[in-house]
Amino acid sequence: MLDALTHTLRRRPERPAVLGSTRTGAVRVKATCGELADLADCYAAAMLGRGVAPGGTVGVAVRPGPRALAVMLAVHRLGARAAVLDPGAGPDVLRARLALARPDLVVADAAAQAVAGWARPLAGPLRLALPDLAELGPVATVGPRLPGCAPALDGPARSVRLPRCMDEDRDAVIVFTSGTTARPRAVVHTRSSLAAGMATVAELVQPQAGRPVLGGTFFVLVPSLASGAPVAMPARCLPVLSRQLHRLAPQATYLTPPRLRELLADGGRFTGRVWTGSAPASTELLTRIKRAGADEAWGVYALTELFPAAAIEQADKAAFTGDGDLVGAPLAGVTAKTDTSGELLLSGPAARHRYLGDDPDPWVATGDRARLDEGRIVLEGRRKDMVLRRAENIYPGLYEPALHVPGVELALLVGIPTDDGDERLVAVIQPGPGVDRTAVRAALAGPLQRMGAARPDAVLLAKIPLSGRSQKPDRAATVRLAQRHLAQRRLAAVGRW
Repeated sequence: MLDALTHTLRRRPERPAVLGSTRTGAVRVKATCGELADLADCYAAAMLGRGVAPGGTVGVAVRPGPRALAVMLAVHRLGARAAVLDPGAGPDVLRARLALARPDLVVADAAAQAVAGWARPLAGPLRLALPDLAELGPVATVGPRLPGCAPALDGPARSVRLPRCMDEDRDAVIVFTSGTTARPRAVVHTRSSLAAGMATVAELVQPQAGRPVLGGTFFVLVPSLASGAPVAMPARCLPVLSRQLHRLAPQATYLTPPRLRELLADGGRFTGRVWTGSAPASTELLTRIKRAGADEAWGVYALTELFPAAAIEQADKAAFTGDGDLVGAPLAGVTAKTDTSGELLLSGPAARHRYLGDDPDPWVATGDRARLDEGRIVLEGRRKDMVLRRAENIYPGLYEPALHVPGVELALLVGIPTDDGDERLVAVIQPGPGVDRTAVRAALAGPLQRMGAARPDAVLLAKIPLSGRSQKPDRAATVRLAQRHLAQRRLAAVGRW
């Protein structure tokens, strides 16, 4: 699909490709198809001139947008692989990760280099930190340069003959997911698995040419642009994003659940079909999205190792009355099964080839407990999130969906260690803005009663901490939050006594 995108861009060079927004929400063209294609040609030629060859590695620290996409297209054209750098991972982790990937060149914009240099104290409170990029390899700058930046990545695009790479089993991208500084964990996708994932997205979303799509991820940009649909980068400022959605009226929108909740609280409205993933999408959230104008609201189950794996529309999710979180049937080409421990295993053309440094494995171990219900995947919680109470194993994901009653934005069940080695089960509930907490407690009475032996020892109404790039609920931080609140309750009880 990346090769098809290049041809699409050249066929209608005058058409808008990547869109932005003014503060009033008006559409602003950030790059036309021709400009994006020229930029990719320029970067490819410049990388080639700097010694990047087929099979080489390019570290990428560029904010989402036309330049980041052009860099990825250039790396693909050279038959090299891109190692994506996350400025939120911390300098020590990034050093360890890049030592494993060993980039031939690090491509960074001025903002990333500032975070690694003079702006490090300013970026610290935002939890952004990069090591000195020059420690990771030779550095080149894309976009406007600031004082202290590395030389620009540019060159005479049309004067250099670019190599042809037809080996679809060659590595395409490295995405670091977890691990430690001693043993980083990195997902490796080949050109063929990357193409299969993007083809699945295109088949699922079916973007129509000429109508805008809103979303900033690589898996939104490429299939949409290859179909002839311009892509709008979501505004960072919430009021501007609301105005952008109103004036753009996109055919499809992809935003994370936390961003969608913020928009809904701000009175945001939607058009067309809305897609969300990267974090749990409850029936309540999808229902609110449709009430806010969306024709359809879809939750996508995806992993870095296999994107996307399954999807479900609000109406089907709302009709499900069983225990657990129904995330839909496996998408085309995806095979699902569970092992003897109940862990969900996935395989298919879009599955990662291997973890960096490990042997290839056709099956992706998701870390999720699940069951197959008439071919559909029902999640029952993360294996590592099991709570042991009175010698009984409780899997929070089996019961959390039932706690998303009207007025509840997020709900987690966490285990709090006790002095006798047991755990207390606490339900931490995050009501929506302005919601009557008494009404929420009343609405929770039925679901809590139906939990039977898994009924929590305490219910806490509080804002649930989020973490990571996709702002998923942070269970470890929620445990600490619940511990503090329970300790305060005990002190208050002692004071009353």
